[in-house]
Amino acid sequence: MLLTAPPIPAPRRPCLPLPFVSAASGQNFGQPFPYTFAPLNASRSHPDANIDWSTYEPISGIPGYDVHNRTPYTEEWMLSIQRQAGAHTVLSASYVGDASHRQRVLVEANPGNPALCLSLSQSNEVQAGTLTCGPYGENTVYYPAAGGMVNGTRGPLGPSFGSNALQSNTGFANYNALQLSARHKSGRLEFFAAYTWGKSLDEASNIGEEVNPFNPALNYAPSSFDVRQNFVLSYEYQLPFDRFFPSNGLTRGWSLSGITRFATGFPVTLINNGDNSLIGSNPNGVNNSSVDEPDYNGAPLHLSRNPRSNGNNYFDSADFTMNVLGTPGTAKRRFFYGPGADNYDMALAKNVKMSESKSLLLRIEGFNVFNHAQFNGPTAVDGNIGSTTFGNVVSAASPRILQAAMKFSF
Repeated sequence: MLLTAPPIPAPRRPCLPLPFVSAASGQNFGQPFPYTFAPLNASRSHPDANIDWSTYEPISGIPGYDVHNRTPYTEEWMLSIQRQAGAHTVLSASYVGDASHRQRVLVEANPGNPALCLSLSQSNEVQAGTLTCGPYGENTVYYPAAGGMVNGTRGPLGPSFGSNALQSNTGFANYNALQLSARHKSGRLEFFAAYTWGKSLDEASNIGEEVNPFNPALNYAPSSFDVRQNFVLSYEYQLPFDRFFPSNGLTRGWSLSGITRFATGFPVTLINNGDNSLIGSNPNGVNNSSVDEPDYNGAPLHLSRNPRSNGNNYFDSADFTMNVLGTPGTAKRRFFYGPGADNYDMALAKNVKMSESKSLLLRIEGFNVFNHAQFNGPTAVDGNIGSTTFGNVVSAASPRILQAAMKFSF
């Protein structure tokens, strides 16, 4: 009879009645309380001989800190040119760059050996009636057909340890940008316009993104917060009602102000929480993802500029499949961008002068004034290949919001 591996628990939502069930995997870790403390004189050199370590093995999910870590540092450089254009306008152009070294990243300290697992993945490669190696089998005991025993595929910590993330200062990131701006102030009009064309790249944009323990360069990609192009215009105009009508308390003190922004979208983060890589870097929390990536066939993505018109679909999910067994996946963690921003915030204000020291300011403010759907944000597009909404736009910014405000100064 061929033995089969136990089913992998499914993720589940955390809840108070089941506080010791992992939200990431659904595994029940049991009731640890009341906890029995080690004797006061127990130490590394004088361990407590009464502890049965077999109940804790394989030790998993324990974050550690690389003893070889060194202090991170960042190099920055900038070249800027300013030019006055007329009496009321200043133009500027800048090149801004930086490079960060020894950034803290999460890396599997005890990865599985994909080649070893593949050599035990077929029924003719193991003894009859014993388990074959496959995803999530890094801590399983195998019996090769030629004889002997393989106590799991993990190393260098060995079978007494499972998946344990190491926080290591081995990451690298860089940013380069062209920044243009124009500032104008004269009479009734004041505005500031700024445009940035830049790119940010890193191996991990946060501590929840693990890097490949065998080849960290595979994770080098645009940062999750990268915005390639960003244009922002802020302005205030004193409305000239007092010029076209009699100047009095009713026609003076009106102003129109606002912020207009056009920007390209954030990169779509591709997530594959499977273990086809056979590395076994299982997520150690609900906000972490494994090092596996989908396979990408290189076909056009057919990015949708208006997801509302095709059932919220943003890219062609058929271009991606689960990675081939024993490989980390051919797709980069991020290599294309989601929908951009096209937003207008405006305010109409009336300042009522009541006396030398007293005034009343009335404002009507509108955010996303034209109620344009903003499918913008790092998580707006679902890049999780294991999700039923993979490839779809799953969130949007707030619709139009109007509010009124009043301020009395004295």
